[in-house]
Amino acid sequence: MRAVVQRAGPSRVEVKGETVGRIEKGLVVFAGVGQGDDSADCSYLAEKIAGLRIFEDEQGKMNRSLQQVGGEVLCISQFTLYGDTRKGRRPSFVQAANPEKAEELYSMLCQLLREKGIRVAAGIFQAAMRVFVENDGPVTILIDSKKQV
Repeated sequence: MRAVVQRAGPSRVEVKGETVGRIEKGLVVFAGVGQGDDSADCSYLAEKIAGLRIFEDEQGKMNRSLQQVGGEVLCISQFTLYGDTRKGRRPSFVQAANPEKAEELYSMLCQLLREKGIRVAAGIFQAAMRVFVENDGPVTILIDSKKQV
């Protein structure tokens, strides 16, 4: 699994002009599921997201985690994180998981974060969404469960 994680202020996601998810402070997570991903990849991402020390402490250093600051997550499913642009000009998405598997692991990621006491707002799987992110910092981190070593 892959995730693009952005430290954020007020952010929201809309479907057909209606807000379906909103946070005030925390992380916006764009999550993609690849071929061969499983629950272990999902657990890895949930642990990393919850524990990333990218929020400032009293000295202004990035030293606090989402859990420590009481932040929220806006989680957005995004298969395009598996776009392969090495050939031609049109990305190939053959490395993305099929929709059934992707939805299962995306939902599991949201649930694992909730089980850690984190409030999670989410987009709607496979919907055309408009995401409004107030990137704080800016701080943007890429996490890939296949690159643990």
